[in-house]
Amino acid sequence: MIAKIQKRLIAVRTSLGLSQRDFCRGIHLSQSYYAQIEGETRPINDRIVALICAEYSVSREFLLTGTGEMFGESLPDIQLRQLLDIYHELDPLFKEYILLQIKQLLEVQKRSKKQDKR
Repeated sequence: MIAKIQKRLIAVRTSLGLSQRDFCRGIHLSQSYYAQIEGETRPINDRIVALICAEYSVSREFLLTGTGEMFGESLPDIQLRQLLDIYHELDPLFKEYILLQIKQLLEVQKRSKKQDKR
């Protein structure tokens, strides 16, 4: 069990693979304010806990007490939702580019798996 809420916040953020800046962007909080929370120089309030739980599907029980599962939904589902949120903000030209890059990445992965089987 992770003892302090600040350590649990860091664990959540790193599990999501997010920098402080990106994590804060999702909950509409300044990075400097949030850094003070992680650095234990500013307390976390109920509003921020609610924002984190809603935006990142974090279990309130885990965040406040350290018990139970970290996420209310699976990490891949959270990451997919984040990816879709970002994708919807892109201009159509960039959307086409992203889809092309993903398709090419999938082909690279398939070739890599074939080589690993040899």
